[in-house]
Amino acid sequence: MGNPKGFMEVGRKESGYRPISERVDDYGEVEQTLNQEDRILQASRCMDCGIPFCHWACPVGSKIPEWQDAVYKGDWKLASDILHSTNSFPEFTGRICPNPCEKSCVLAIHDEAVTIRENEASIVEKAFAEGYIVPRIPKKRTGKKVAVIGSGPAGLSTADRLNQMGHEVTVFEKDEAVGGLLRFGIPDFKLNKKVIDRRIEIFEQEGIKFKTNQYVGFDVKGEAILKDFDAVVLAIGAMVPRDLPVEGRDLKGVHFAMDFLTQQNRVNRGAKITNKDRIEAKGKNVLVIGGGDTGSDCVGTSNRQGANSVTQIEILPKPPKERAEGNPWPYWPTTLKTSSSHQEGCERKWSMSTKRFIGSNGSLEQVELVEVEWTKDDNGTWKMNEVEGTAKIVDVDLVFLSMGFVHAVHKGLVEELGVETDQRGNLKVDTKYQTTVDKVFAAGDSHNGASLVVTAIQKGKEAAVNVDKFLSK
Repeated sequence: MGNPKGFMEVGRKESGYRPISERVDDYGEVEQTLNQEDRILQASRCMDCGIPFCHWACPVGSKIPEWQDAVYKGDWKLASDILHSTNSFPEFTGRICPNPCEKSCVLAIHDEAVTIRENEASIVEKAFAEGYIVPRIPKKRTGKKVAVIGSGPAGLSTADRLNQMGHEVTVFEKDEAVGGLLRFGIPDFKLNKKVIDRRIEIFEQEGIKFKTNQYVGFDVKGEAILKDFDAVVLAIGAMVPRDLPVEGRDLKGVHFAMDFLTQQNRVNRGAKITNKDRIEAKGKNVLVIGGGDTGSDCVGTSNRQGANSVTQIEILPKPPKERAEGNPWPYWPTTLKTSSSHQEGCERKWSMSTKRFIGSNGSLEQVELVEVEWTKDDNGTWKMNEVEGTAKIVDVDLVFLSMGFVHAVHKGLVEELGVETDQRGNLKVDTKYQTTVDKVFAAGDSHNGASLVVTAIQKGKEAAVNVDKFLSK
């Protein structure tokens, strides 16, 4: 710790966002950056606590006090090296991670946590600018071949670790470009896709092979992959969205959130979408069902498309602004979160359920909503009940279902290989990340269930270690 009084002498300073009037007209990243002097001052606020709760809360175990100290001392290369020791691509998490580390920072007790996520992003950008991040080509190869199915955060993390261990890694991606939901699910205004391209170029120089437009289980048979490779890692995510089976669900204008987001990202890449297939919010009244980050992304994208109005509803009660008594530090705070997209224009409602969609000639025109209240029964189980007399019909042109994901897609590869699933539909694995099929492993959301990008990265790391042990027998 370079400055033991830093947290007392320097206040928390965030980078902030570009002006709303400017950013809603484009898909450029909304977050701004601090100058180097301010960034060093922010790093000085890290107290190097005796028990680093930030490290405890970080899924990848980032050595936060160590790289904060390196930043404070101006050693950006050391800071970058420490960051990369636990994370294959901190430039991604430095932009999109919800930073559980900051929520558990000791200074967060007084709402003055160290700016960990922003510092992380700054370190990587500085390292790229100074040429510190260069290809690390393995000196020896084992001769073992590994196929990684899926190029999202778990797949890329697995591929990077296995490649550095000397194995020959080939990543198969069903879409036209590498990145999974990092590329097609997360809006450009949160993660510029050139950031992904930059990292993939390095991985390719290090020896990882990428094959796009290869939907394993359809375009390529899984049995062929098993025959050609010594081990296979399924990093296919949890891509089956939670549906809303109510009256009118099939009306034109009701879409899954990810269909909307991926289409816009493809348009940003230059794809041409026919008018009949285009999901566009311009001039429409939009309803987003689901209060999470994906729903927030729908809000931001709708605003950029020129929606007439945007409303987001959540079936759960409105969270408190501050931690509740039963939600103490350093655990994740169940508190109200307002994103940059919400700030751009959105009416938010809680304890609201959808009863039915209403339309004519096959097109959506209205939705019936009702207020709900949550109570516990005699066994302590939460029960949802409609509040009598609160049902109302609202004019809506476009609805996005953003209620999370249930499990991995089973049709195709999973069914072909005969991989067993658990009661939730996730791929069943043992403690070594091995599925019920010989030499087939799983990593990330496919077995863990839908979670954070940073958690997927860690699961990819752990899977790689076990695959390496399997290949070393």
